[in-house]
Amino acid sequence: MALVNYAAREINCKIVYYGTGLGGKTTNLKYIHSQLAPTTRGELISLATETERTLFFDFLPLDLGSVQGFKTRFSLYTVPGQVEYNASRKLILNGVDGIIFVADSDVMRAKENVESLQNMIENLAEYSLTLDNIPWVLQYNKRDLANAMPIERMEKDCNIRGVPSFEAVASEGLGVFATLKAISKLILNRLQ
Repeated sequence: MALVNYAAREINCKIVYYGTGLGGKTTNLKYIHSQLAPTTRGELISLATETERTLFFDFLPLDLGSVQGFKTRFSLYTVPGQVEYNASRKLILNGVDGIIFVADSDVMRAKENVESLQNMIENLAEYSLTLDNIPWVLQYNKRDLANAMPIERMEKDCNIRGVPSFEAVASEGLGVFATLKAISKLILNRLQ
């Protein structure tokens, strides 16, 4: 739930990037961080192993300016994609205002996408949340792969609620800001 500080006139919202390991969640945050002026973003904090996989989370505070007289900030987090870090995944979802589910377009990762989505649903239930009562969007990442699944298949497998979905190549920045803008708009609309 968004934290509203009336005295300071600030709204702080939490966006979580969820999905399979090596699907592109951290790549999204790194691209966003690289493209924004230091005055509108904080430091990118990343805890990773030597294989570059996120162990706990990536965190990027983002200042979006003023909304109805309140300074609005989004904190962007990623969850570790590996199943063995489910406790961390669950903890990072606590207080979430919106989710970007990053699905890997690699045809060999189709089953993992579905399992990760189901895991997200189960972890949200721990906080009495469902996909019907929280803003979320889908990002179909790695669309540049030779063996990328057709969008129709990814929609059938992952878009179980008909939410907005975006094609992306996060390593090149394609679709990164479109996805972030969409979830930000859904969150702000909900706050009003």
